[in-house]
Amino acid sequence: MAGVAILGFGVVGSGVAEVLRGNGNHIGQKLHSNLELKYILDVKDFPDSPFGDLVIHDFSVIEADPNVEVVVETIGGIGVARDFTQRALKAGKSVVTSNKELVATYGYELMDLARENGVSYLYEASVGGGIPIIHPLKQCLAANKITEIRGILNGTTNYILTRMIRSGLSFQDALTEAQEKGYAEADPTADVEGHDACRKICILASLAFGRHIVPGQVPTEGITKVTLNDVAYAERVGYQIKLLGRAVQEPEGKLQAYVAPHLIPTADPLSGVEGVFNAITVKGNAIGDVMFYGQGAGKLPTASAVVSDVMEAVNRKNAAKYLDWGPGGEDLISREDQPCPWYVRVAVGEGALASAIEGIRIIKSDRAEKEESAGLTGPLTAEMLKKCLSPLGLQAAFRVLED
Repeated sequence: MAGVAILGFGVVGSGVAEVLRGNGNHIGQKLHSNLELKYILDVKDFPDSPFGDLVIHDFSVIEADPNVEVVVETIGGIGVARDFTQRALKAGKSVVTSNKELVATYGYELMDLARENGVSYLYEASVGGGIPIIHPLKQCLAANKITEIRGILNGTTNYILTRMIRSGLSFQDALTEAQEKGYAEADPTADVEGHDACRKICILASLAFGRHIVPGQVPTEGITKVTLNDVAYAERVGYQIKLLGRAVQEPEGKLQAYVAPHLIPTADPLSGVEGVFNAITVKGNAIGDVMFYGQGAGKLPTASAVVSDVMEAVNRKNAAKYLDWGPGGEDLISREDQPCPWYVRVAVGEGALASAIEGIRIIKSDRAEKEESAGLTGPLTAEMLKKCLSPLGLQAAFRVLED
């Protein structure tokens, strides 16, 4: 019987406890051995919970117990979670996590520590919640040279944009509705400013391309500048606006990674991903495009992925599992110097916009303000675009995902 300890008894941690107990017989049959939930570490007590008797407040109890084989870290953040993860790995215990910030920031260090101690550090739930993406990327697509990963990686922002597109809600009204439904936090900054999606694309890019890409290297823009006018302009020319995380391997080997709103053609499957759903497209040189779709968050879907990793860690306790990558470096990243088409909205009339960029396609819209115009450019670098349009009062500039 393998002992399991959970660090943090919030949404995900409590979901893990429920899955371990509720599906215990099924898990035991799959493993040919039972999992025992021994401890739940939290700063609070939970006297009304059916798991209340397992709650402790001292991590050293878990650290010293030889029967605890797997530690599940669902605390979040990069402070105490990092400290406890390091201590667990050094104590010879595998660690399973859903903590995207920790994996994105310190993944290489923690995987290296796991390898040194002959244990596993697994993180399937850190990117897609209940959507399997980490293991397929590392195993099922291993024969491919990955050239690009792009995806809708945050359900909150996707819900807000969907409500703006489908119901004509303003950004603020859609955000308020998302908060009322529990899809957005009281402080939604990590979602609407793109930080959550940034951490996820860092993990995917690091795994796919074999070198650690950290959030500070990835230019990140959220959806706070998207207006209903932008939605209307995009629809007029057959596009929808989505927040994408993208990582592209350039021919010379460098990686271009960023998070930003994109105009996506309606023929692209990503344009049809609505509400709180996520979707990730992986492009391989042998298989072409493969898409992973589902709910990217939620208590039980995320817990499902966590417990699957727990089972794998137990199964491989004598042959630790490594889903790792190498060290990073500034030389691996290409600074946004690749030209691409852009959607732009400026605070001047159509004539001034047409004069500023040769060949721009002006978009007509019934929602256009008197001194406002929008259009689609040809391929330009971000620097070229800014140089041309900043004097005109550039209000929005979103990349266009080409057909």
